[in-house]
Amino acid sequence: MRVVFVHGACVRDGSWWWHRTAELLWERGVPSVAPALPSCGEAGLPGGVSGSGLPEDVAALRQELQSGDEPTVVVAHSYGGIVTAEAAAGIGAVRHLVLVSSYLPEVGQSLSEFGDGGPAPFLDVDPAAGTFGVRPELLVDTFLQDCDAEIQAQAADHLARQSVRVTGQPVGAAAWQQVPSTYLVCAQDRGTPPRRQREFARRAGRIVELDAGHHPFLSHPAAVRDLLLSL
Repeated sequence: MRVVFVHGACVRDGSWWWHRTAELLWERGVPSVAPALPSCGEAGLPGGVSGSGLPEDVAALRQELQSGDEPTVVVAHSYGGIVTAEAAAGIGAVRHLVLVSSYLPEVGQSLSEFGDGGPAPFLDVDPAAGTFGVRPELLVDTFLQDCDAEIQAQAADHLARQSVRVTGQPVGAAAWQQVPSTYLVCAQDRGTPPRRQREFARRAGRIVELDAGHHPFLSHPAAVRDLLLSL
C-alpha cells in the first residue's frame, strides 16, 4: 500500500509536517507522499495565493491519487479533510480514509460551516489581500504544545498564508460516505476542541482517540504509524 498525506490549513511543505510518521512508515516498507496545496501558495498559480481555492486544492490532490493504482490510504489533517472529501471520491485505489482532528463535510458544506461564526483567535485574516494565516506567537501553545523543542523551533518556517476562498467554497462530493474511514480524535488539541472532533467523528466508520495535541504525527509518530499499519 501507499499513504497520501494531506496537510491542514495555513502551512506549506507538507512533507515536513508529516516527516516523522513518514520515516517510520518507510522503515516498514510503506511509501508516502504529501502533495502541495495551491491555496497555500505552493503551486505558483497565476493570481498568487488569493487566486486559488478549494477547487485547485482538490485538483492537485486528485491528480496525485490518480497517479498510481496501488491500494492507497489517505490521511487528512484538519482542513485536509475538506479537500479529501471531494478529491478522493470515485477513485478505486483509495481503500481507507484517516481523518486527524479533521472535518467530514456533507456534499454542499464548506469549511466556514464548521466554525463558531467568526475567525478563531489564533488566526490573522487580511481581507484586503484575501488571505489568512496562523499568528506565529500562538503557534506552539495552540498547536504544538506536546511536541519536542526541535519541532517547535522549526514549525514557524513552514507556515503559509492561505486563500480565504477555501473557507466558503462547498465540496462537491463526500468520499467518506463510500470509503471506509477512521477518525483520530486528538484529546489534547487546543486548536480544534476535542468535543467538536467527537461531533465530527460520528460520521466516520471507526473512532480512535489519542492523548495528543493537534499534530500527533509529529508528537506521537509511532502511534500514528501503528494505526495506519493496522488498517
